Amino acid sequence: MKKIKLAITGCMGRMGRKLIQSAKKNRNFKIVSLTENKKINRKVLGIKPELNSINAFKKANVIVDFTIPRCTLDVLKIAVKLKKKVVIGTTGFTKKEENILRKYSKKIPILKAGNMSLGVNLLMYLTEITSKSLGREYLSKVYEVHHKHKKDYPSGTALMLGRGIADGKKKDFYGMIGKKYLNKKTFPYGNKINFNSIRKGSIIGEHEVTFSSGKEIITLNHESFDRALYSEGALIAAKWLFKKKPGLYSMRDLLNFK
Repeated sequence: MKKIKLAITGCMGRMGRKLIQSAKKNRNFKIVSLTENKKINRKVLGIKPELNSINAFKKANVIVDFTIPRCTLDVLKIAVKLKKKVVIGTTGFTKKEENILRKYSKKIPILKAGNMSLGVNLLMYLTEITSKSLGREYLSKVYEVHHKHKKDYPSGTALMLGRGIADGKKKDFYGMIGKKYLNKKTFPYGNKINFNSIRKGSIIGEHEVTFSSGKEIITLNHESFDRALYSEGALIAAKWLFKKKPGLYSMRDLLNFK
């Protein structure tokens, strides 16, 4: 098959660099465009990074975006004009921004995931099943740890897991969000889902969901050791999305979880 032409946004960022490394090793892809939010005066893989624009994305089949919500929405505006497919690993969207994203997905194929790891998406699926199976007397909470440079909290993955808890109970996720703690040694269960985020060192990512009835505790967790988990997962998503029609997809769709 012909190589999928790839555009990578935020190419100088932590995930951008990892995506470049993974795509370079993957025979299914050819990087045709790299972008950043400011001018870069040197080439990367023989490609000069550009600002996000129609010219930057016109040769690509799929755009992979791990940036910030404001930048992602700008990328989507251009992608809609060019009818390009977009894989989004950006986190921290507001409810209003999520609605805008859904509107764009009616025109182009979009796969969005707070975490591209296959293992984390399995964890979310198990979280939903567990939440659905347990009675109302079980309270839940989400704990996550990331490197000290990560600004948003709770992480996109922690919010994904919270959504899994809410979906399992057939409740509105935003209505289930409880307190958001930062760097607390301990934090309580609640009638809503409480989150605790730890920011320290160079930790790639740890996530834990616990359910408690007061008589027992059930724990589901996942630990990441290499950021390539996310970049390789994003490329799997890009290959899968390449053949899809307009719509908003997730890794759950890719993994065919019912």
